[in-house]
Amino acid sequence: MKKSRERFCNREREFVYKFKVGSQCLELRVPLKFPVQENASHLHGRLMLLHSLPCFIEKDLKEALSRFIEEESLRDYDRDAEASLEAVKSGEVDLHQLASSWAKAYAETTLEHARPEEPSWDEDFADVYHDLIHSPASETLLNLEHNYFVSISELIGERDVELKKLRERQGIEMEKVMQELGKSLTDQDVNSLAAQHFESQQDLENKWSNELKQSTAIQKQEYQEWVIKLHQDLKNPNNSSLSEEIKVQPSQFRESVEANGRIYEEQRKLEESFTIHLGAQLKTMHNLRLLRADMLDFCKHKRNHRSGVKLHRLQTALSLYSTSLCGLVLLVDNRINSYSGIKRDFATVCQECTDFHFPRIEEQLEVVQQVVLYARTQRRSKLKESHDSGNRNGGSDDKAKNADRNYLNILPGEFYITRHSNLSEIHVAFHLCVDDNVKSGNITARDPAIMGLRNILKVCCTHDITTISIPLLLVHDMSEEMTIPWCLRRAELVFKCVKGFMMEMASWDGGISRTVQFLVPQSISEEMFYQLSNMLPQIFRVSSTLTLTSKH
Repeated sequence: MKKSRERFCNREREFVYKFKVGSQCLELRVPLKFPVQENASHLHGRLMLLHSLPCFIEKDLKEALSRFIEEESLRDYDRDAEASLEAVKSGEVDLHQLASSWAKAYAETTLEHARPEEPSWDEDFADVYHDLIHSPASETLLNLEHNYFVSISELIGERDVELKKLRERQGIEMEKVMQELGKSLTDQDVNSLAAQHFESQQDLENKWSNELKQSTAIQKQEYQEWVIKLHQDLKNPNNSSLSEEIKVQPSQFRESVEANGRIYEEQRKLEESFTIHLGAQLKTMHNLRLLRADMLDFCKHKRNHRSGVKLHRLQTALSLYSTSLCGLVLLVDNRINSYSGIKRDFATVCQECTDFHFPRIEEQLEVVQQVVLYARTQRRSKLKESHDSGNRNGGSDDKAKNADRNYLNILPGEFYITRHSNLSEIHVAFHLCVDDNVKSGNITARDPAIMGLRNILKVCCTHDITTISIPLLLVHDMSEEMTIPWCLRRAELVFKCVKGFMMEMASWDGGISRTVQFLVPQSISEEMFYQLSNMLPQIFRVSSTLTLTSKH
């Protein structure tokens, strides 16, 4: 059948159209290859333009051309069908094989034969949790989560105490060895002892890491099973044990012990709030906040179970599966791990409370590494192809070597995203890669860090993140070179760029009201904070209040 189909493909036929212009009889002859791939209307327009045909034949020519293509195509289909039937009759084609291939094609392209999608456990649990957190059982859920949090925190406290004792003991041993260095011991003895100490620390850390991993896995399984059971019981109004299940018993939930020394200190926050309107014709209202706070303050849970803390946690839980998510921008280096700096601090906060909805931070970072590895491999192959095809740009070799050398690292301005349900006030963390260039005073609006913020805001628009916290100075900690003029220039640049990006957002999402929080480091002075606060309304259009007075 393939041979017969090939015989009828690419056959050329001549389209002939006769018309009169005054007393002259004219004829248009156009060779067409069948099957015709081009749209008949487009082909008709090209013929009118190419041959300068008079406009009064336009409609008739279009009808004739469409009729000719349809008739000739039907003839080809009929010939193809006749040839296929002859092939079946002569035994050239196996009838049973043909029938099975037709049945398979029909089943794969017809909706009624499609296999139904199997419900995902994550989706089912998300729906169940969303129903419960908006029910009277919400307080019980929060209390249970807090109870689990305290349990993990106590386990982490025991780990820290044990590690501290080990380091102190190892420090004493090393001091004794150093005193004997050059007398009865050599450098090799010192190196050997240091290696033993390192190995002991690694073994102890691995032991506690496995214990924490096991405890969080057990908590997650228990929590999810309890949530599913409670939801099923809520559907049965005759269940007598239901009221006992959702009954809050504060005495059963343990409070944290302040003696362990791991309570987070709350420093005095400085905060200013503004309401602005952006847009040329259709204006959209947004909320802006300027805060002097640590980025991780939005992630950390407070152990003392006060009502204010519960309200924060309740708001985060209520909006977990909603169109009003909260995000945070963390400035990180180009390595995708949690071993140093703010990445380590953030991972520590994430580990203090079990995430009952999303994978652990380590698992999410492993997935990101795999995606980056795949993307870098694709980019490297494209660079190699462009180089082999004759692209002799002077920097192409350097780019290829760079891609080979740093295939697991991300570039400045790129970011990766992690999802969380166990943090105090945020659901999504944007890990934006920056380099040492952000500490200089000469960055522009085209700097990778600024463009990274633009892309983050675009993701916020497309994924229902309505509150985003941004480091205003593009640093988390102040240093000596960050003078008052430096801070003012940097804040002005970020304010103006974010304003432009927010005006773009109206075209991205149709103009949804959002909250943008600008954070400055806690080490900044109050005077500097209020200078930045005075700058913000000069750049953004702040809504002013109207005072109405009556005439007497």
